[in-house]
Amino acid sequence: METKICNLRSVFAILALFLSLSACTSYPPLNPRAEPPADYTYIIGPGDSLEMFVWGNPEISRTVVVRPDGKISAPLVEELPATGKTPYQLARDIEKELSRYIRNPLVTVIVSGFVGPYSEQIRVVGEAEEPQAVPYREHMTLLDLMIAVGGLTDFAAGNRAVVVRRINGVQRQFRVRIDDLLRDGDISANVDMLPGDILIIPEAFF
Repeated sequence: METKICNLRSVFAILALFLSLSACTSYPPLNPRAEPPADYTYIIGPGDSLEMFVWGNPEISRTVVVRPDGKISAPLVEELPATGKTPYQLARDIEKELSRYIRNPLVTVIVSGFVGPYSEQIRVVGEAEEPQAVPYREHMTLLDLMIAVGGLTDFAAGNRAVVVRRINGVQRQFRVRIDDLLRDGDISANVDMLPGDILIIPEAFF
């Protein structure tokens, strides 16, 4: 137990150091308008709740949850990988499995509880009221993200926050102005977010 506590303290210390270094470094401002991935389609991830409809076979239609290992289990469908697929792709895979028992099955998969894979989530760390990983939604902005995490704490340096974004395989950091957006109502400080972004909000120095 003591080892786990020490490891946890080390993680917090490293995060605090990273936040302080980010606060002291000057980064270029984030482009307000970012192009989302072409033809963006939701990707299924662990924890997602899926409604599986098998037309003409209500007895095997049901709601399933994607397990932490990325697989689903349902009647006549065992250990089927779901993570990383679109609902359309998963429906076709389920049809292939069911075709061994049902003639010409027709399946529809609807995502009713969204989590998504980690690669598609936006992580918020530091001085947010509720730091967390937020599922990406099309056309999500910084304002939408801050509403999802409950805004800033009283100790946040919102105008020194940075977004870590992968561009052409390289991670880059950009400055955002959360204080101007939330506290001054400066809508020009609102920027588009993309899947996989990391928002780091440092603590203010008093």
